[in-house]
Amino acid sequence: MASARIDEPPLPAPSLRFRPMRAIDVPVVMDIERRAYDFPWTDGIFRDCLAVGYRCHVVLQDGMIAGYGVMTAAAGEAHILNLCVDPHQRRRGLGRALLNHLIEDARAAGATTLLLEVRPSNAAGIALYEQLGFKRIGMRKDYYPAKGGREDAIMLERGIL
Repeated sequence: MASARIDEPPLPAPSLRFRPMRAIDVPVVMDIERRAYDFPWTDGIFRDCLAVGYRCHVVLQDGMIAGYGVMTAAAGEAHILNLCVDPHQRRRGLGRALLNHLIEDARAAGATTLLLEVRPSNAAGIALYEQLGFKRIGMRKDYYPAKGGREDAIMLERGIL
């Protein structure tokens, strides 16, 4: 998520639609991933997630991919592995809409718990997750690659009823 001020009201979301990610989407997803992260996932990671049947979704804004989410779901638990909005499309409610879509998809998959990790430096992401009911349950030391070393991850959990 962006590092914009979290007290700014989001801009109204334009026409949004969600659909499953397809292999043909990976080049666009990779373009967003590279612009959004200093340490992006690889093309192969996204293709592997699709191949093994992870729950991969894209959000379309006016027909164009503006973000994506990758989630696993098994044995009553779902885990968001990647949630990203195009840096040029942030602060418009897309991240919230995408996260709500993933929550509903986790529920449809039979999950009762949803987990994710977030960088402590991602204040906007943390604020969004907490606004949508995620609670801090722990830390993973040295989880993320970072400039000059590693960064911890905050572990978050949300019940799904």
